[in-house]
Amino acid sequence: MPKMKTRKAVASRFKLTATGKLKRTRPGRRHILEKKSSKRKRHLASPALVDNAFLKTYKRYMAVL
Repeated sequence: MPKMKTRKAVASRFKLTATGKLKRTRPGRRHILEKKSSKRKRHLASPALVDNAFLKTYKRYMAVL
């Protein structure tokens, strides 16, 4: 069976952590920032982890599994 190809769209959005989880950026911090509070923008700047429901699928897309 041939090697699995990496889905570049997924690989560019997520980063694998040392414990095997996927780190992602939060949506909503690109534009229309005037109406958002400083606290909200600060929170959006911090990274988040991918939910367990999608973890196996995304790791397979990244050809990690």
